[in-house]
Amino acid sequence: MWLSDTPFECPQYLLDKTRNLPKSRVAVVNAQSTPVLESVAQAIEEDLIVPTLVGDREKIEQKATAIGMDIRHLSCVSADNDPQAVALATTMINRGEADCIMKGHIHTDDFLRGLLNKENGIRGEGFMTHVFHMTVPGSNKPLLITDAAIHVEPNEKALKSIVTNAVELAHKLGLDRPKVALLSASETVNEAVPSTLLGQEIAVWAKQNLFNLDICGPLALDVAISEKAAKIKSLTDPVAGQADVLVVPQIETGNALFKALVYFKSACAAGIVMGAKVPVILTSRADPPEARLASIAIAAILSRN
Repeated sequence: MWLSDTPFECPQYLLDKTRNLPKSRVAVVNAQSTPVLESVAQAIEEDLIVPTLVGDREKIEQKATAIGMDIRHLSCVSADNDPQAVALATTMINRGEADCIMKGHIHTDDFLRGLLNKENGIRGEGFMTHVFHMTVPGSNKPLLITDAAIHVEPNEKALKSIVTNAVELAHKLGLDRPKVALLSASETVNEAVPSTLLGQEIAVWAKQNLFNLDICGPLALDVAISEKAAKIKSLTDPVAGQADVLVVPQIETGNALFKALVYFKSACAAGIVMGAKVPVILTSRADPPEARLASIAIAAILSRN
């Protein structure tokens, strides 16, 4: 009775932003999965990408045939195992043969391990961080949640990358001055709650080192997203009640928050990894096709922006 039965929707504004952009070349790691191939087929139909399917060629062909997908015109690269599939895809990135990389039927840890490989990986200068781009049906207003997939309990250095990467994504998606909330249990700094101290510290750092954003921390969730709650608590910061980006203190918080929006509100949760040499499409096995398509659209926008 608690779960929403509203259909999922891929936000139209993301698809609209890709209309006049060249197609992105996407290396799909372990493409031998029906949901993965279905999302690739959708992205091709929307003129978003030119994919290269990496993985078990025989299984890829079997799965594609089963869903009526013609892959004869697509590039397919054979891989014997998971590490080889990731390595082949990252080699394509490093050679300039692909613009972004997509996680297919492979465990997230194995996928990320290959991206971070010192010899052939695609790690950038800072930390790689994950951002969920959330929208609810009938609305194109996004809410970014970070980091709910990679950093378990980020320290000061990791949080700086998390905030920097989220702001970069917000800017490239058209949010000229994103409002960033550093979440904790309270908006009051308390030495007994370490995330309040870190929230305050990162907010000060960001105001001195980043541009075109408003940031506040620590903030409890209610005063970050509810104008009414912020008014009752007499908070006048520009972020209070208006947050575009929620920076969570631990992975458990972010994981529960984004899943609550998905299952209670039918939110579309597009997943993207920032901080690598190229955009990384990171989705879950349970993600519906709409979320996968939205993730691909974001990567296409980033790779061409």
